[in-house]
Amino acid sequence: MVYYSNSESETWAIGKLISEKIKPGDKILLDGEIGAGKSVLARGIAGGLGVAEPMPSPTFTLVNEYDAKYKIYHFDFYRLKDPYELYEIGFEDYVYSQGVSLIEWYSKGGDLIPNESILISIKIESDNKRKIEINWTR
Repeated sequence: MVYYSNSESETWAIGKLISEKIKPGDKILLDGEIGAGKSVLARGIAGGLGVAEPMPSPTFTLVNEYDAKYKIYHFDFYRLKDPYELYEIGFEDYVYSQGVSLIEWYSKGGDLIPNESILISIKIESDNKRKIEINWTR
């Protein structure tokens, strides 16, 4: 499935649409370069699931938790130096729970990233235009 966005508000709205298909235990891997819109899309997904509070990026904490329709775990591995740091925060307890895991910069998680995940790639096509491609691998 492919979507195109021309603004942050459209990216957020696409995230909200995606949230309608999310199930408990889903792992959503967000891929794209800096500034592509991963955090905006994550906020749209979480907003669609009922998160009303602000969602700052968990860049410095690795994970933020939110209560909504399902428990939501928002990860950002941008500053992760070694995948094994994830053991220190109990990553597997989060990701194998019935909560929804939103994982930015997932590739830094190495072999700890579950195979059964939903991969969302965001590509910058121009200043405002983004191509958002979803691979529902569940």
